[in-house]
Amino acid sequence: MGDQTIPATVRADLEAERDRLAAQIAALGPESEHTAADEGFADSGQVAAEKGEYQALAAQLRVELEEVERALRKLDEGTYGICETCGQPIAAARLEVMPATRYCIEHA
Repeated sequence: MGDQTIPATVRADLEAERDRLAAQIAALGPESEHTAADEGFADSGQVAAEKGEYQALAAQLRVELEEVERALRKLDEGTYGICETCGQPIAAARLEVMPATRYCIEHA
């Protein structure tokens, strides 16, 4: 992070977030559980809408999980806290709020 020091809690916070996201993805279960129509459920449009909601939620959670995993890899590589666009340090306040961010505020 250039001349900034990385708080000791960053790795623990990112690992906790990774575990939380993985648990949420697992709790959604296999996609087929959320896509099978209930025999007694007459509104197939609502079933389709719910299926879409589950798919969108799972996709968003997977994106967030990948961002957290990328941040953990960057910690291991020594590149955590460096903007991927300009190569400058990301402000500590931004990292505190968004520990998995890849970009400084100017390139977000």
